[in-house]
Amino acid sequence: MLATSLGEGAELRPLEPWQAPLLAAYTDRVREHLTPWLPWAHAVTDVDSARSFLQGYADRQAADRGRIYGIWLGDELVGGMIFRLFDIDQGSCELGAWLAPEAQGRGLVTGAASVMTDWAVRQRGMSRVEWLVSPANAPSIAVARRLGMTHEGTLRSVFAMGGERHDLQVWAVLADEWLRREG
Repeated sequence: MLATSLGEGAELRPLEPWQAPLLAAYTDRVREHLTPWLPWAHAVTDVDSARSFLQGYADRQAADRGRIYGIWLGDELVGGMIFRLFDIDQGSCELGAWLAPEAQGRGLVTGAASVMTDWAVRQRGMSRVEWLVSPANAPSIAVARRLGMTHEGTLRSVFAMGGERHDLQVWAVLADEWLRREG
């Protein structure tokens, strides 16, 4: 229900607070893979913290300020997508993603990000979709490129995680660029 096909048995579906046990188990299983890139992977450590994280996104969605989705292969949660920021007034949003190692190389993130970008631009009237990524995360940078995003710059030492300061590259696609690209 309420799923968008990504092809080959994969779907993009809402991820909701009642699914906290699934998110907690997924995060435990792939934590080592996620923690270099995602601050939330440090905080989701059990079912209660997963429920709190998902409830935060349910509250954001109710306020039209963000959304979270799971990427599923059959009945298995293998990744996710978020509109971490979603500002209707400014017409700008930030899209993010994560994926289990065994699900990589299938185009799942690119497909899901394309669906979500298209929805944000065509249905919600967003003027700008951003993708923030560590300069060391080559697969994520490749997704930004496949989406036709432009590297706008690097925010140096912009946040702390795991006891270290981290840089973030800012990639974005503007609505008119997206619409020209997608026809």
